[in-house]
Amino acid sequence: MVEYLGHLAASDPLRLYLQDEIMPRLGCWKDNAEFRVFRLGDQRSICLYEERHSGQRVVGKFFARPYQPGNETTQRRMEREYENLQVLAGYGFTGYPHKVVRALGRNACLSSVLIEEHVADPRLCVFFEAGSRRGEREALFARLTALAYFLATLHNRTANGLGVDFGADCRYLNRLVGHLRQHGLGEDEAQELYWLRDRWAEQPRMWQDQQVLVHGDATPANFLMGPGLQVTAIDLENMKRADRVFDVGRIAGELQHAFLLATGDKYAAEPFIGHFLWEYACHFPDRESAFRSICGRVPFQMALTLLRIARNDWVSREHRRRLIDEAKTTLRTF
Repeated sequence: MVEYLGHLAASDPLRLYLQDEIMPRLGCWKDNAEFRVFRLGDQRSICLYEERHSGQRVVGKFFARPYQPGNETTQRRMEREYENLQVLAGYGFTGYPHKVVRALGRNACLSSVLIEEHVADPRLCVFFEAGSRRGEREALFARLTALAYFLATLHNRTANGLGVDFGADCRYLNRLVGHLRQHGLGEDEAQELYWLRDRWAEQPRMWQDQQVLVHGDATPANFLMGPGLQVTAIDLENMKRADRVFDVGRIAGELQHAFLLATGDKYAAEPFIGHFLWEYACHFPDRESAFRSICGRVPFQMALTLLRIARNDWVSREHRRRLIDEAKTTLRTF
């Protein structure tokens, strides 16, 4: 959804920044640039700017409140995402079929804004919606193939040989449980989740893979799906080193949730999850061995994804209960 908000005023310092610093990087030099402003989706912190004369578009992601100077925290977040985009560009994610959105500039004085190129391709969530609610299966299968290729390339290209720290995932479960306690999660259920966490931590396989760079927020909203195998990743603020299943399990969990929400049937997602994991595994020398290894670790991350969704205020009490129950069922597969 794109909502028109108006024009940047001639005296707006952001207009001058876009005109003098950003547009020249796109081959546009104008002393009287005029920018129309659109809000992208329901996120007040992300706006689309269209220069009226040239038609050039850029995206501004604000880490501070509009027209407020950034502080140390917002500047650090802005710089982190900017640097993460540069890092992945350095790994070759700059064209077909794999790219990250191009960072054009950042300005700490203008509400800690990060300016990025605009990519018009639809988000993966569009295909999740079409596949789960309208039965458009083939399009979703095709996009999952493309995403599996992107993630396998990201992970394999950035592996560093050091062992993963599964303890970080356990600590994340602790934080999620803390959030859910504010939504009525009882002590007995909290203790059950902690017990299940410890059983997973006892499994040697959870500690045996090597660290890779993971997207860090691999949700359907953060991948733009172009023609063929084209995938563009956005929102890299949380990129970090972790187990590759941090991303893979997040996508699998998001698939399960999409079909659970649309159909009430958690099993409806299984063909798509299986397809995604099998396509991911094909990018390894021994596909079957890689598939078994990934499937042995993915359930923990799927459960974390369901708990992560359950903590949101927009989730109804009934749906939150189902998500927690499904998370516990998934964790019992250790």
